[in-house]
Amino acid sequence: MGNRLSAITTRTGDDGTTGLGDNTRLSKASQRIAAIGDVDELNSHIGLLLCEPLPGDVRQQLVNIQHQLFDLGGELSMPGFVLLKEQALQDLEAALQTYNQQLPRLKEFILPAGSRAACLAHVCRTVARRAERSVVALQAQEAMNPGPRQYLNRLSDWLFVLSRYLNLHHGEGEVYWQSEKLRQQQMQDDG
Repeated sequence: MGNRLSAITTRTGDDGTTGLGDNTRLSKASQRIAAIGDVDELNSHIGLLLCEPLPGDVRQQLVNIQHQLFDLGGELSMPGFVLLKEQALQDLEAALQTYNQQLPRLKEFILPAGSRAACLAHVCRTVARRAERSVVALQAQEAMNPGPRQYLNRLSDWLFVLSRYLNLHHGEGEVYWQSEKLRQQQMQDDG
């Protein structure tokens, strides 16, 4: 592995193409490269979230997710290979259930607000949704393993639950969206 990354500047991408893990070259504008880039961006945002004070179990879950996203990106960069294991999806589903059980029932839509860590989790959630859309667009063009799409869908769900969990952990209340009707009703109740 040490020799693989010894030359960072190769100039081979100067023509607008980039290499895949199977040594084929694609346009940097291709849907596959867009999906790889969105997964990479998601992983970077999770790295930023890891800079925040977090409960130990959350920190470990996020580190595991970073490794799984790297596997997912590798799978996208090597058409036909399966690198993301089914166990990754199962682990994510178990974590989703565990964290969600600790939260109060949602009665309204919430805004992406609260503690800094919760807001960063919301950013990760939205990037996960974009990565999922990129993978779906790629799957519309060519046959692929459904694992990456399913994993990103579940991950965005978990990141939503995580944002709520982090607000609870940091003693922040959730910020509820108020429709115009609810705002008018609240103004009548207050006035």
